[in-house]
Amino acid sequence: MTDQPEPVPVERLAFEMPPQFGTPQEERAHRRTRLAGALRLFGELGYEDGVGGHITARDPEFEDCYWVNPFGVAFARLTPEDLLLVDGDGRVVQGGRRVNEAAFAVHAAVHRARPEVVAVAHTHSVHGRALAALGELIDPITQEACAFYQDHALLDKYTGVAFDAGECTRIAQALGPYKALILRNHGLLTVGGSVDAAAWWFISMERAAQVQLAARSAGKPVQIDHRSAVATRVQLGSDLAAWVNYQPLWQRVASTS
Repeated sequence: MTDQPEPVPVERLAFEMPPQFGTPQEERAHRRTRLAGALRLFGELGYEDGVGGHITARDPEFEDCYWVNPFGVAFARLTPEDLLLVDGDGRVVQGGRRVNEAAFAVHAAVHRARPEVVAVAHTHSVHGRALAALGELIDPITQEACAFYQDHALLDKYTGVAFDAGECTRIAQALGPYKALILRNHGLLTVGGSVDAAAWWFISMERAAQVQLAARSAGKPVQIDHRSAVATRVQLGSDLAAWVNYQPLWQRVASTS
């Protein structure tokens, strides 16, 4: 019998954690870099659809101002220098391009309603739109889907493109305290305490929608019981878990920038 190798002590395992910042300038640079990277990744994953779709990141210093991708620029081309700083009324305060005012208004309403949220993601992904067309929630049929169990909501109404403040407020209210929202006949929206978390929740929710649609087409999916689904959400449903899960994707997109 051969000798087994000694286990590596936990304290010696290298494990990256979310960074801490000494100044707002450092945090701003980090958020802009991660935001541009997340948008490039969304483009790579096929979430871009014409000029629709945004990820926003709250500025760490200026109240009610958010970084966002400019109108009509391909996700794959975006760098931190391309991003716009836009105030809550949709006015560009830094950057040389236009912003999609209607889409941005939804993000601003969510940011205002949820001051702890750093980032909001919404694009017109295929499987998210397909599930939204059914007006259904994510079912707890896989381990990954349980991260959203009782932690997302459905806005069971479609009123067209959200131009007025009232509609934007209704979207923010429908999201409530949750990490994600399904907009019926529209698509998915996710939030997070970091750009990485919001991006991961969107990617994970889009995949959960894809699996749910595929499983239903093949038969009757078996749902995970309530107690197990809650326990799994506790393990996998935190923003820290989302941040950790996102790091391999970040490494991939960062290496190609």
